[in-house]
Amino acid sequence: SAEKRKTDSQTLAEKESQKADMEAELQAQTEGKAAAEKELSATLEYIASLHSECDWLIQYYEVRKEARTGDIDSIGKAKAILSGADYSLVQTRAHTFLRRGIA
Repeated sequence: SAEKRKTDSQTLAEKESQKADMEAELQAQTEGKAAAEKELSATLEYIASLHSECDWLIQYYEVRKEARTGDIDSIGKAKAILSGADYSLVQTRAHTFLRRGIA
């Protein structure tokens, strides 16, 4: 009976040690999971911000394209003027106010 108590005591001590090790590992895994979830949340937030930025770029692509074309044209005209071209006599829009009196 003393031998049985001794083996039971040793078994109990081993199982308590295993339980403590498993609880420590569980705690470490729980902390690792929390850190991974926090990182995932930050990554998903970053992806959402990129998605909204891309949506904006796609939505206003044509407007930006026309603005760039206008800017390029204006820069070309400014360059020509600086090179000595004279645009003072160039008609930029049709004036129809003189035609009203003819009819």
